[in-house]
Amino acid sequence: MRDLTTGEVIADLATPGEEVVLARGGEGGRGNRSFATSVRQAPRICERGLKGESRTLLLELKLIADVGIIGYPNVGKSSLISRISGKKAKVADYPFTTIVPNLGVVDVDGVHQFVAVDIPGLIDGAHAGKGLGDKFLRHVERTRLLIHMIDLAGLEGRDPIDDYARINTELAAFSPQLAARPQIVVGNKVDLIEESEVARMVTRFAEIGVELHPISVVTGAGVQTLVSRVYSRLEELKKASEAPPAPVRKRRIYRYHGETGFWVDRDGDVFAVRGAEVEKIVKKLVLDSRDAWEYLSERLEKMGVMRELHRRGCTDGDLVRIGDVEFEFKG
Repeated sequence: MRDLTTGEVIADLATPGEEVVLARGGEGGRGNRSFATSVRQAPRICERGLKGESRTLLLELKLIADVGIIGYPNVGKSSLISRISGKKAKVADYPFTTIVPNLGVVDVDGVHQFVAVDIPGLIDGAHAGKGLGDKFLRHVERTRLLIHMIDLAGLEGRDPIDDYARINTELAAFSPQLAARPQIVVGNKVDLIEESEVARMVTRFAEIGVELHPISVVTGAGVQTLVSRVYSRLEELKKASEAPPAPVRKRRIYRYHGETGFWVDRDGDVFAVRGAEVEKIVKKLVLDSRDAWEYLSERLEKMGVMRELHRRGCTDGDLVRIGDVEFEFKG
């Protein structure tokens, strides 16, 4: 979440049970019983409550999945997640059929599972918001592994190698950490091309150091092998990053304004006393009784305000202003 005014990242809640306090509630006022003393047993003093803090926030949802499926529009991402999970994603033969990420639970062997999310088709310039790409890319930031889908049939007139390079360029522009995420590169639509062409594409990818996994989402060829490969890779990544679970944090992200001192300025004929704490006292007090004015005088004396006013040359009858309250000084 971000502060919409400053753009500051306030918190990133990624751990179950994690909490954050973003703004403090208003400080309550006290009634007359709180001001009773042995000398002032029936005080006519009370305080107002203060308003709480307010801020305008931008909340961004990041889906939590093990695997993110990325690639250009129409390469078969939604079809794949529909086939390997119970998610019935919308599928059509036009770009940007998917306008929200699809999250699905993938059953590996009847016992083991992983969660996959397909990201609506990325295009050149996605990292800068073109095609709403930057709104979708954040959903793969917490994945452990990426399935990078390529259209081997070239139905859109693009070269599969170029597609692979351009999507990785978009990832790097959005987040270098995301670009470094492990990938399993999948070539879809092998049912539409000859076996010799599939073999040629596997060789071309191998020449740039990439292992290509050919599949057909339509016929199911290679899909179960892909699921097993993804799960095995996830297990390897989990073991490599095993660490004791982080303790649940309960954080407070507000700024506390406590006793910050005060200072006295001359504002024409008026002595202006400024400072968060002294102004808060005056703002809370309901100054409609002798007891309230005596209490205020005692507090100002204890805080050293009266002494400082004397030092600055304030004498009886001079005007003193604290916050919105103005009164004659009686020292």
